[in-house]
Amino acid sequence: MDADRPGPAAAPGPAGSVLIDAGTLAGELAGDAPLVLLDVRWRLGGPPGIDSFRAGHLPGAVYLDLDTDLAGPPGTGGRHPLPAAEDFTAAMRRAGVREGRLAVVYDDGDSTIAARAWWTLRYFGHDRVRVLDGGFRGWAAAGQPVATGDEPQAAAGDFTAVPGQLLVLDAVGAAAMARSGVLLDARAGPRYRGETEPVDPVAGHIPGAVSAPTAGNVGADGRFLPPAELSRRFARLGVPVDSGPGVRAAVGAYCGSGVTAAHEVLALELAGVRAARYPGSWSGWITDPGRPVAVGPEPG
Repeated sequence: MDADRPGPAAAPGPAGSVLIDAGTLAGELAGDAPLVLLDVRWRLGGPPGIDSFRAGHLPGAVYLDLDTDLAGPPGTGGRHPLPAAEDFTAAMRRAGVREGRLAVVYDDGDSTIAARAWWTLRYFGHDRVRVLDGGFRGWAAAGQPVATGDEPQAAAGDFTAVPGQLLVLDAVGAAAMARSGVLLDARAGPRYRGETEPVDPVAGHIPGAVSAPTAGNVGADGRFLPPAELSRRFARLGVPVDSGPGVRAAVGAYCGSGVTAAHEVLALELAGVRAARYPGSWSGWITDPGRPVAVGPEPG
């Protein structure tokens, strides 16, 4: 399916179908549950996530790199475009991902990178994916066991990526969503307003987009807010949160390179809203100088 057009998506499930807490995961592991643990820690500007992995990770986890395993080469599709299906298949098989077997993804704590892994696996057809709420920091703070050193040799997986299983937008679709629906900008407010731009060569936002920093999706401990609180947050931003189960709302999300936008989509799913993601995001939008750029706060 063309990744630039909205594809089919299952109705969002309850929070328990998306998130897993440290205690529940520890219980699953103690019971020898057949699952794969994917460590996806990454930080803009470094240090490399593999260094964090070697310093401490969940026992049995396998490391995945955002730049090489969860994204394709940068270009007109943005800094972190969707990977090719065959490349994603190869990366997931190396990590031991198997059809029908639970995959649990985690990062340092606020689930920004974990949400990207969750979304990408779901987009390519793996429907048994959970995000460790609170990430590695929450796991360690709960007194759960931590391993160090290099990752174990994972048994080869059998997952085959089939793209198009979640809703996506291209630049034309994102512009249309901003005009006739709700397009959420997941970046921090100063970047949305064009006051600062630490990464991309052009500052500002897509005209008509609504500022919705992903920091508002989580509490001080890095865990997602309860679904009811997320629903209230998104309702204040103009999102139709009461459309009813399984209703496809006219809602989309983008960010700088399509990473934190996945966090927004996950939070929206917790709130019961099916949202599309613009993979190219701002870094893809500005590759065409003919596309309009807005700066400043949202209009009154």
